[in-house]
This record gives sequence, structure tokens and C-alpha cells, in this order.
Amino acid sequence: MRIVVISHVTLDGVMQGPGRADEDTRGGFALGGWAAERDGDEAVGRAWGRRLAASSGYLLGRRTYQDVLGHWNTQDSPFRDALNNAPKYVASNTLAEPLPWPNSTLLSGDIPAAVAELRRTPGDDLHIMGSGALIQSLSPLGLIDEYLLCVHPLVLGAGRRLFADGFGPIAFGLADATPTDSGVIIATYRPLGDHA
Repeated sequence: MRIVVISHVTLDGVMQGPGRADEDTRGGFALGGWAAERDGDEAVGRAWGRRLAASSGYLLGRRTYQDVLGHWNTQDSPFRDALNNAPKYVASNTLAEPLPWPNSTLLSGDIPAAVAELRRTPGDDLHIMGSGALIQSLSPLGLIDEYLLCVHPLVLGAGRRLFADGFGPIAFGLADATPTDSGVIIATYRPLGDHA
């Protein structure tokens, strides 16, 4: 199966706290909820829906796993059941089993080796949402096959970015790009060539 990142990012690459003001306030980040203005963008919803409908589940870091499922399990939303029913692989060396949410499998120890093993498993794409530290640890090793980025027409100037300082170099090829009425560009990128 392929490992695919699905993320909202700003023009300056910020991915921290797109959904809600209190989603991720690490480092004093006070700009959370920046993607909410474009929540009704039907093209973005369709792009995410198509991807997640053909999914073998999620690959999540500890923080995203706890936050996303903790939040959605308190909401009356169709996302709650979909997230609980989907297989979830949680990369963490601090959590212990049993994990609190259904259909969750802990990946610990050598996380890149565990992810490489998952990639050899037949199935649909495995999606990473959030989980910036996990993305930054896997990408240089060539363990991420594709990025579906919803690039918002916004510069925040602060916040955790998809690719932090010192990351790379890695070249990407553009597989698809679709501008939306709200100004978001839905872009699919695939890494090219060798990785560090």
C-alpha cells in the first residue's frame, strides 16, 4: 500500500492548527482555525472524500491520534463512526497498549521499519493527516509516496510547517492541481528521485 499525506497548508507551509482555535497551541500558536474560513469549499471536500473513501486507514503520530479522535468522539458527526471504524496505525514510543480507540494498532520501536513493512502490505492508500513530526521523519527516507495538499491563499508567518528548517532537499513532481472558487489549490505531489 502507498503512504499518502493529506493536509491543509498555508502558502508559507504552516500546517499547525487548521481546524479549530484550540487545536494546537504549542509554542504559543494563536492562529488556529485558519482553514475554517474555507470549510465549505466543496471541491476540497470532494477531493478529501474521494481519497478517504478508498483508504486502508490512517497512519498517525501520537499527538494527532489523541487529539483527532479525542475531539471527534465528543462530536455528533459522521466523522466519529468513520474514524472509529477505520484501521489506525499509531506511531509512538510513549503510548502503550491497549490504545483507547477501536481498530488501533501501536507501532513502536523502529517506526520507519514498521512503516516500511506496512507499505509492503497489499491494500489501498494509508493516509497521514496532521502528524507533522511523523511526516518529517518518514519523508527523507522515501517512505511517503504522495502528498495531497490543500494550499490556502494565506500567509501566517508563524506556526509549525509541513517541512521544517533543515528539511530536504527533496524534489517533487506535480501529478495534479485544481484551483477552487475559494482560492485553495488542491495539489498532488509525488517525490522524485533519491532521498537522503
